[in-house]
Amino acid sequence: MTNADAGTGTVVGDERIRIFCGLQLADETVACLAAWQAEQLRVGRIVPPENLHVTLAFLGHRPAADVPAVVGELREASAAAGRIELRPVRYRETRSVGMVVLEDAGGAATALADDLQERLERLGLYRREHRPWLPHVTVLRFRERAGLVPPPPNTCSIHVVRSALYRSLLGAGEARYVVLETGVLGGR
Repeated sequence: MTNADAGTGTVVGDERIRIFCGLQLADETVACLAAWQAEQLRVGRIVPPENLHVTLAFLGHRPAADVPAVVGELREASAAAGRIELRPVRYRETRSVGMVVLEDAGGAATALADDLQERLERLGLYRREHRPWLPHVTVLRFRERAGLVPPPPNTCSIHVVRSALYRSLLGAGEARYVVLETGVLGGR
């Protein structure tokens, strides 16, 4: 992958890029979450529909040359994953984001996150956090905690399409996420 245009999903070998692995959501899931955001979230910066996803592992700024190794591990871990079934259970805020916390029915998403994080850690590309992985979709960003307590979007089915390696492009306003590569879940 080579391209001198920093605004695209392609990268140059010695360039440092901000990347993360995540689960892509189905169009109907994104539409449902976006409608819930518009109805329930009245403060802060709503995360745009094209940025809604479930993060598996945030790698931060990495050399673009690491992308093939990350993609290989993402695809292998994804192929070994079981059927992922996520359900919205509650809204939660941290100091800078609001999120929809998801129940991982059957544990397949957690197993995928653990497998992928272990694979990336073995390669020296990732360091696990001390807290357990929490399946969630970030839906709101703010400078000060918003203090919202909306009901969860219980009408939304959280359908996962595939895993993906994303590039995060920072700039004025909201970050933009570009899919670099995808992986097939469960060998499907």
